[in-house]
Amino acid sequence: MKPIFVQLRCKPGKTYEVADAIYKTELVSELYSTSGEWDLLLKVYIAEGEEIGRFVNEKIAAIDGIERSLTTITFTAF
Repeated sequence: MKPIFVQLRCKPGKTYEVADAIYKTELVSELYSTSGEWDLLLKVYIAEGEEIGRFVNEKIAAIDGIERSLTTITFTAF
């Protein structure tokens, strides 16, 4: 499994609804509310060989209330 981080910008007033919907999918390892340009930060473990873009677009970014996503791919844990 490979960890990736996904930041989400939600439509105004929808952050808690989006967080609840994400939590219910049981796809994420960690889910945080953040300040600044992005509303939520997710840590997700992806199976080796799974297409990251497809996973994020179809299983996370497709959730109602999300305006934009930013995915960070990790290489090494220190």
